[in-house]
Amino acid sequence: MTARTADPDVARLVATLLSHRHGVRAAAPGALPGTGRLFAAHPALSGPTGLGTSAARIAPARAAHGTSPTEPSGSPDSDLPELYCPPPVRDDPELGEHVNDRLVQWAEEIGLYAGQTDRIRAVNIGRMMMLAHPDSDDPDRLLVAAKCALAEWATDDYYCDDGAAPEPLGAHLGIAYTTFDPAHPPLRYLPEQEKVLRNDPVRVALRSAFEHLAEIADHPRVARLRQEVAALFVAYTHEGTWRVQERMPAVWEYLAHRQFNSFLPCLALIDVVGRYRLTEAEYADPRVRRAVTMAANASTLVNDLYSMGKEDHDQGVEFNLPVVIAAHEQCSPPEAVKRSVEIHNELVHTFEAEATALALTGSPELRRFLTGVWSWLGGNREWHRGTARYNNT
Repeated sequence: MTARTADPDVARLVATLLSHRHGVRAAAPGALPGTGRLFAAHPALSGPTGLGTSAARIAPARAAHGTSPTEPSGSPDSDLPELYCPPPVRDDPELGEHVNDRLVQWAEEIGLYAGQTDRIRAVNIGRMMMLAHPDSDDPDRLLVAAKCALAEWATDDYYCDDGAAPEPLGAHLGIAYTTFDPAHPPLRYLPEQEKVLRNDPVRVALRSAFEHLAEIADHPRVARLRQEVAALFVAYTHEGTWRVQERMPAVWEYLAHRQFNSFLPCLALIDVVGRYRLTEAEYADPRVRRAVTMAANASTLVNDLYSMGKEDHDQGVEFNLPVVIAAHEQCSPPEAVKRSVEIHNELVHTFEAEATALALTGSPELRRFLTGVWSWLGGNREWHRGTARYNNT
């Protein structure tokens, strides 16, 4: 199994994805239906909801008032489905930059991505947290979420991507897990264990991030994130087996894997950042779990689409939904992109319908949490549109 060469039509579709076309309206509502105005209890956070609206659509702008469309009729992306996604609720560049500066400082202090400060700064996770958590203007809480996200992504970058060998992946992740769910060996083995944990920047980052989370979250919500990151590590190992076996997964298997190799750990902190508490009973409710995991899957399929340009330039085999669909459904890469957008849209529509029903019958905290997930989808899409992680390849 070899890596695909970038297809010109796919490159054009990705370019359309990344374009910011003025005058194109968002297909999805800014507020989750049935929940009222977004974050009405926080009027100071009601930033310009129109910003980024055109980014919620990846099809070319339609002709208006007799003008010609941007793309010629019959172009490969002229029938690209609309990406169904809400617009971001607020955009506060100053807040995002402040959080990002502090995140970069933290990474430098612990030796994460040593010598690559500019890379971390350009990815701009601080901006992502600002966009994805519009019900908080607390830079300290946004920073905690940013630290957790960066530590999780560093695990992927160091152990899974950037040419990492897949064979030792399970061992790396098994040791990394003990940074936030500590092992308790006999005392004579403790110095050796500590040395191993302190000599790896990913392990240092994970431990530090969870320590900072524990300062603002109670034990059940720290345990909640621990569970989601454990599932993320299982999914990393799942993907590692595909690499070792040189096997392309079936579409259903890839989607099952992507549900947990996803932004689910980020979504788990929505109430922590927002300074309220969703009960563990409601978080674990199978109906809530179904809705939230579908949203996590959809948000990560956005990542699949936006990262295609980056992965086309990486060495080795890369897995994303369009590549898997093209391989198993025997279709062209552009058609696979279109089918991927349709799958994303089905997930978002289903989340919207089911979350709306849950919000009408659940607690005020559940309503706020589900509204936060909806807002997170919009902030996530807007961040992907601009981050250097996927746009400067």
